[in-house]
Amino acid sequence: MPGIPVPESALPPRAARVFRATVHGLPFGDRTRHLTRIRSGEPLMLLPDPPDSPIECVWVHLMAGDVVGHLPNEICSWLGPWMRRGGRARIRTLRVGDESVPSWKRLLVEVSCG
Repeated sequence: MPGIPVPESALPPRAARVFRATVHGLPFGDRTRHLTRIRSGEPLMLLPDPPDSPIECVWVHLMAGDVVGHLPNEICSWLGPWMRRGGRARIRTLRVGDESVPSWKRLLVEVSCG
């Protein structure tokens, strides 16, 4: 909740409370079509892969449920397990680029842990 301090034990390892990341995997499955619906400041959803998944990903979804892409692997490796243990993370859009921006830089988000 905003305004309530988050104890250090509630934060994932190797993480800042708030960080920025790009969303990867946009070109697959025609996910780029969703970018026209996303506005700066808009909240999105984060969902980690199940524990038995061969790849550790944390997926970015529109609030309506559509998959947009995933966070970079370096972040997924610690954020996914932490979220499955009960950690909470919020995500919001900072910037949406057009087709002149490489796909892996097109959607910039801010993630808040705790």
